[in-house]
Amino acid sequence: MGNYFSFPDLLIWLPLVAGIICFLCRKEQSAKTISILASLLVLGVSIASLFHTDDKKYLHFNNANYIWLKYIGANYFIGIDGTGRLLTLLTAIGFPLVLMSASRTKYVSAPSFYGLLLLTQAGLMGVFCSLDALSFYFFWELALIPVYFLASRWGGEKRIQATFKFFVYTFTGSLLMLIGIIYVYLQTGSRTFEDGTVVAHSFSLSSFYNAALSSKEQFGLFWLFFIAFAVKMPVFPFHTWQPDAYDQSPTPVTMVLSGIMVKMGLFGAIRWLIPMFPAATLRFNEVVIILCLIGIVYASCLAMVQDNLKKLVAYSSIAHIGLMCAALFTLNPVGIQGTMIQLFHHGINIIGMWVVLNMIERQTGIKQISQLGGLAQKAPKLTILFVIVALANIALPLTNAFTGELLMFTGLFQYNHWYAAIAGIGIILSAVYTLNMIQKVFYGEWKPVSNFFPDLSITEKLVLVIIVALVFVFGVYPQPLIDLTKESVNQLLMRLK
Repeated sequence: MGNYFSFPDLLIWLPLVAGIICFLCRKEQSAKTISILASLLVLGVSIASLFHTDDKKYLHFNNANYIWLKYIGANYFIGIDGTGRLLTLLTAIGFPLVLMSASRTKYVSAPSFYGLLLLTQAGLMGVFCSLDALSFYFFWELALIPVYFLASRWGGEKRIQATFKFFVYTFTGSLLMLIGIIYVYLQTGSRTFEDGTVVAHSFSLSSFYNAALSSKEQFGLFWLFFIAFAVKMPVFPFHTWQPDAYDQSPTPVTMVLSGIMVKMGLFGAIRWLIPMFPAATLRFNEVVIILCLIGIVYASCLAMVQDNLKKLVAYSSIAHIGLMCAALFTLNPVGIQGTMIQLFHHGINIIGMWVVLNMIERQTGIKQISQLGGLAQKAPKLTILFVIVALANIALPLTNAFTGELLMFTGLFQYNHWYAAIAGIGIILSAVYTLNMIQKVFYGEWKPVSNFFPDLSITEKLVLVIIVALVFVFGVYPQPLIDLTKESVNQLLMRLK
């Protein structure tokens, strides 16, 4: 049975209820205030959960299990472990930053806009907390559906085409995963309830881990789940929806997509794919790594020739996620550990990048690099903070991403020297296109549009200062995140033995 209080319950229900309240608001300011306050409350709950990580003492705080669809063996079973706690923390930090950044922009039907954002947060929290396959699928869809509406209603001129492509890719991936979930469910053992009711199968995570699957069955099921997760990351060649979706979505939605939602795919691989199909993982991990390496170089080359700021960052994100996925599938402890902490660092850094790009687009109406220049003269504080975030995004030493990338490259090098060398090309190209973008937009030839560009507002300054503080704090001292996830690394490796 469930408990009256648990951290996963609060992380899901607070944004869900606040989102519904936003829909009922008539004034834009009321919806903004409710959404920001709710997101800060969720952040408080997430931080409190960090002080209750010992399941021997606080199991009732960290798990909630309610009977849902009793006679098919589906429970509303949620909980937070090391990886889940890390990603719920990222989600809890990211949404206040996104909402505060969005508050500077006027939106048509703003209460619906903020309500949908909070429903997305509830869905994301559910994905990261689910310990039941049917619950996981339910929250997976709950996180995606509001994004369809956000992008199609408040996006750019080509939003319908971009949203349709996003829908087709994600719906196809979700359908394949559902087929896989049903098949694995039918291979699980029986379960007896307290009242003596016997259910033939179960959707619980432990039942899925222990399902009676032959190696041949695992080989097919692996790809059903992997494609669904690869679309979300995205990994080459399932990435083609992403640049257009990022470009045409309203920037706050792009922040959520790029900073948090892409982590659903990697989390799915960590929580479900690899532990459920260890034989298939050991068989196909090199294929996955090769796909990731192709994606890293391919996306980095495309980023170098982009004139559109949003598409440049979109391709950059594909390269970074590709490196995380490649390191994860090395299946060695160093690579997996690097991926886990980089999930958090990449989210913080990429949200910081989008905050600045949102300011530029809102103030100038321009996304093309060639039409911008000399912004540093009018906005020196913005320039300094953006340069720090951009350098963190390319893993400069003493910034947060450095530790994660060092561990990931170490894991890749231990697995295969040549693979590490190919991935290193992506890092070099990342530095090239990032520094080139900074030079042209902020220090390049003065463009008339820069005449009316203001420096940071108080809200924008607060958002960027928080992000820069996180960049340096975890760049200097990353140990708390390593300690938080090391048990998850060990558990994952145990499933592969």
